[in-house]
Amino acid sequence: MDTLLPKENYSMAAVIGLDSKKIEEVCTKISKEGKFVVPANYNCSIQTAISGEEVAIDEAIEKLKEIGAKKVVKLKTSGPFHTKKLEEAKKAYEKELENINFNKPEDIKVIRNLDGKIYNENDNIKEILAKHIISPVRFDKAIELMKKEQVDEYVEIGPRKSFNWFYKKRCKRS
Repeated sequence: MDTLLPKENYSMAAVIGLDSKKIEEVCTKISKEGKFVVPANYNCSIQTAISGEEVAIDEAIEKLKEIGAKKVVKLKTSGPFHTKKLEEAKKAYEKELENINFNKPEDIKVIRNLDGKIYNENDNIKEILAKHIISPVRFDKAIELMKKEQVDEYVEIGPRKSFNWFYKKRCKRS
């Protein structure tokens, strides 16, 4: 994603302590004014990250604080991650995925961050993975499903071991 970022000024912000529906409403209102800002990461019921044009992010930060967000933190990113603005990155990723063969998961359940559902045998894994680039992360739904499925062990694959800290510190209370 990083190599195919659009040239405009983009940013992200984490919104803590405000229902995601209210965050969506603020983003929709600002977008109707011709600016671009959308929810990008639904982390849990009390934290959602927004992504968009820097000017729209700045405006959203002020409005979200006004309507009761406990904390809004501008993130150190310069891209409109998990939004339609990364369509070119999605296409490039689709091209790379053509060279990879995936086996269907057997004996384990794998949850899609796209919608918090378990992959099934009919899913087009490559299509779903590519959609992750331009779609909001629905980590909140993945957590809900894990609770429902009574999952007691989590494996995070990524550059940092932040899941356990994040979940215990920010989401477990919700």
